[in-house]
Amino acid sequence: MNIIVVGLSHKTAGVEIREKVAFSPTQMEKPLHQVVDLPDITEAVIVSTCNRVEIYATTRDVAGGMARLKRFLAEYHNFPLETLEPHLYSYHGEDATRHVFRVASSLDSMVVGEPQILGQIKTSYGYAAEYRSSGIILNRFLHKAFSVAKRVRTETKIASSAVSVAFAAVELAKKIFGDLSDKTVLLIGAGEMCELAAKHFINVGVRGVMVTNRTYERAEKLAEEFDAKPIKFEDLFDQLHKADIILSSTGAPHFIIREKDMHEVLRRRKMKPMFFIDIAVPRDIDPKVNDVENIYLYTVDDLNGVVATNLEQRKIEAAKAEAIVEQEIGQFFKWLSSLEVTPTIVALRSHFDEIRKGELAKTLAGWKNLPPDAEKKLEALTNAYMNKLLHHPTSVLKKTEQGNRNDLYVDALRHLFDLETGAPQEGLMELED
Repeated sequence: MNIIVVGLSHKTAGVEIREKVAFSPTQMEKPLHQVVDLPDITEAVIVSTCNRVEIYATTRDVAGGMARLKRFLAEYHNFPLETLEPHLYSYHGEDATRHVFRVASSLDSMVVGEPQILGQIKTSYGYAAEYRSSGIILNRFLHKAFSVAKRVRTETKIASSAVSVAFAAVELAKKIFGDLSDKTVLLIGAGEMCELAAKHFINVGVRGVMVTNRTYERAEKLAEEFDAKPIKFEDLFDQLHKADIILSSTGAPHFIIREKDMHEVLRRRKMKPMFFIDIAVPRDIDPKVNDVENIYLYTVDDLNGVVATNLEQRKIEAAKAEAIVEQEIGQFFKWLSSLEVTPTIVALRSHFDEIRKGELAKTLAGWKNLPPDAEKKLEALTNAYMNKLLHHPTSVLKKTEQGNRNDLYVDALRHLFDLETGAPQEGLMELED
């Protein structure tokens, strides 16, 4: 049995293509059932995120299975296959395993090391398990992918450094203040960057968040989302002294906070430090504000420098993660090979033993006046002969180290000797996670 992957991602398709073939996370039952109903597709999991759409499946017909999945993606979404196909990639065997392990470990993400993708794959697998489109192979495969991702996060620092401006701002605030649990954050602006920053600050446990925007309704909307306090823009300087950390990202064409504004604010704060993050272009905060005692001002260029340094560090950690993935591929393929090898060996021996017994019975039936122990000796002789004949092919099949193509040997034996093997049983060959 082969594992195959067909899909597209941010690396091969723009959003205008990805959105046309995306699957609704709340309507997975129909497409999953349709995939496993395709000829020679036995198991399937569909992963659909903003950056990728992928189908993981099992099949004996690799080329045919890949073609069927590509056609399914196009037909399900009423999208011309000739337009979609140039954006698709497909993998099988070790390449498919490597791809999924890398995806789960966030080595294939737009931002290497981001944690969201693992949760998204777990959710996708949950739907496949619920709708019974996954079986023994994909169940084990995905659980193995999860354990590989866990190893990567435990044994490397791939996710430990900030690689977004918003996250870098939070990391800098932690360096300046240490514990942020008693700090209040003020967001000036209500756009995407402020929303992302709000998420990061809340995740690290700040005491509270305030939001202001020239359009008060937008400030109210963002405040409601994060259980924050909305502030009218005209009241900014009446409330500014309450904030320990201020992040500003507006579209104003001029400074909205100047050096002269800050002396009164600090007096009301009794000179307690303030941390300003100006990620607006053009800038919202006069650079001279940084000259005021107990004020720390960082611009988007400062944060981009932090991000660039951290991205370089992540590249080093990613190399360590790739080595972990390669180790785990070999371990998984030992288990996958065992699913095919054990029933094939049993079927091969049964096939030869059936022939041996049949020919021995014919011989004994036509042989008169045999000595008393002759039948036992002939039984032992033919059995030993059969064992010697099967010793080498059996030994080759049992060598399941990475690199040996046991799937080729298994398929060849099944075709050559017309072997029938039962479906592998759960737990037949357990694999350590």
